[in-house]
Amino acid sequence: MKKRKLFIAALACLGGLPLASAKDYTLTSPDRELVVVVSVGERMEYTVAHNGDVLLDRSPLSMTLADGTAWGVNPRLLKAATRSVDEVIAAPVYKRKEVLDRYNELQMTFRGNYRITFRAYDDGVAYRFTSTSKKPFQVKSEEAVFNFPADWTAYIPYIREDRTADFESQFFNSFENTYTHDKLSNWDKRKYAFLPLLVEGANGKKVCIGEADLMNYPGMYLYTAGGTSLQGVFAPYPAKMEQGGHNRLQMVVTEREDYIAAFDRGTDFPWRYLVVSEQDHELADSDMVYRLATPQADMDFSWVKPGKVAWDWWNDWNLYGVDFRAGINNDTYKYYIDFAARQGIEYVILDEGWAVNLQADLMQVIPEIDLPMLADYAGSKGVGLILWAGYYAFDRDMERVCRHYADMGIKGFKVDFMDRDDQMMVDFHRRAAEMAAKYKLLIDFHGTYKPTGLHRTYPNVINYEGVHGLEQLKWGGTHVDQVTYDVTIPFVRMVAGPMDYTQGAMRNATRGNYRPVNSEAMSQGTRCHQLAEYVVFESPLNMLCDSPSNYEQEEECTDFITGIPTVWDETVALDGRVGEYVIIARRSGDTWYVGALNNWDAREVTIDLSAFLAEGSYDIEAFQDGINADRAARDYRKENFTLTCDPMSMKFGVKLAPGGGWAAKITKK
Repeated sequence: MKKRKLFIAALACLGGLPLASAKDYTLTSPDRELVVVVSVGERMEYTVAHNGDVLLDRSPLSMTLADGTAWGVNPRLLKAATRSVDEVIAAPVYKRKEVLDRYNELQMTFRGNYRITFRAYDDGVAYRFTSTSKKPFQVKSEEAVFNFPADWTAYIPYIREDRTADFESQFFNSFENTYTHDKLSNWDKRKYAFLPLLVEGANGKKVCIGEADLMNYPGMYLYTAGGTSLQGVFAPYPAKMEQGGHNRLQMVVTEREDYIAAFDRGTDFPWRYLVVSEQDHELADSDMVYRLATPQADMDFSWVKPGKVAWDWWNDWNLYGVDFRAGINNDTYKYYIDFAARQGIEYVILDEGWAVNLQADLMQVIPEIDLPMLADYAGSKGVGLILWAGYYAFDRDMERVCRHYADMGIKGFKVDFMDRDDQMMVDFHRRAAEMAAKYKLLIDFHGTYKPTGLHRTYPNVINYEGVHGLEQLKWGGTHVDQVTYDVTIPFVRMVAGPMDYTQGAMRNATRGNYRPVNSEAMSQGTRCHQLAEYVVFESPLNMLCDSPSNYEQEEECTDFITGIPTVWDETVALDGRVGEYVIIARRSGDTWYVGALNNWDAREVTIDLSAFLAEGSYDIEAFQDGINADRAARDYRKENFTLTCDPMSMKFGVKLAPGGGWAAKITKK
């Protein structure tokens, strides 16, 4: 970590902090635009305002232990300390090489062996509880309330499963859904929502609610507390489980304890954060989760290699023009490996099917697959193999599995179907990351909750699902609006971190032409929409979802996709509006890439080059929606031109078709 500046103020007595009233303590952001007022009375409460606009009204926070102790209720404040931090975090596998970590902090220590820490950043606020207990304890409940001052509109990711009154069953879910855009007061009382969740505040400002540094504690859901108030909900700790679920690869909770978490001694609890933006596009480039996460573990991660993946499952192993029967077999995977080697793709994944079904045993491989041979063959071609693994099959024999396949030359695992975020499951994610790192294996957490920063602590955790990705269009009906979702997630889900969305479809459909076809799936929106997603969506391990046979028929697009980096030196969110469009520029070395995504409304957007380019001449390779892309979504036009950037010509317009996109590579002459 490279420090630019670090100032720690002396410990303050109760009267030593700026006071709004006798028991109120005020914390401001470094730019003094965000103000947090923390009230210490019969309850702990806080408010958040931005330049005079109240974004969060008095909201209580507390934790109740199994022995009846209640932190934050009738609190006895012993001391408070403030500090200001201004430093730079090195970020080896991320959307920028360095992350600015600049905040003011208030840490309050209370009688009863606990602390509450508040931080105010220029772009948001966060708080967390810390226990200093040296004895075991259990957390029975946590009060995390978000009282909004008006009936604002929110983007609500309800748990997708159709539950009418069974809240317990909602704790078993895949964390995938589109957003319901509705007033807070219209919340569906039958459903919880997962995080992040976005609220439209005063004067066009937005508030994104999330959590960070979730290491050994249940994840937070939100539910209505009535009117314009939301409250946190947490899955109780599992008491009994049984093997079951998808192909018997899951552990299904059948009984729960009357507490949500148990600890052997004191611990830091997750951060609760509010990202605040004045302009929508600021949300698409947030570093809040990365900043709040536990720093990198004391292990060697220099071996972590981000990259692209040739993927089999989405395209249903559907090759053509070959002289063998395509499927889950050696010939098919050798073909994928050869394709990856020709295209400079770093990895090939063997998705579900390579291990014997219904056994939850990753040591049992089907006879059609010779893994040692395939690993050697891939290695000789400079390609790495990643294996899909059901959660329980991986967890039940984790070290043996990691050691065995690392020795074979396998490069990582895509672990799937966790579908829970109670304390036990959250701890599994940490243990899996640590064990995989021990054997120098990458981890892609599929079938999981949103990122909360584990990828900073363990950079071998290279991607997460927790997103309504392109796989949904293999079976999703015509009611599914993936295009609108695509221009919403950069401002909501992507605030939390990278997304295993799995883009790259070469079969593209307009809104009226789309239909689900499982074995020959298509995307919604234009070809350029798919290309631009490789720039817009943060994804250090980024899959090419379609068949190698289709990519080989589309050489221009394939060459462009495979050349786009997956981690970056710099990122600049240029413009956008939630649910309408988004434009992001990213730099790797001396080369910039720009991606723009559009909803179903044709529009012209302006690319402001002055936001990231200096004056000079640049070569631009651009992919533009074709003139008939509104009828044939695969229609596109590739352009190569030179642009001279000077004060009079730093902006230019781009036309986006309905469901369209624009993608460009920019290099200085």
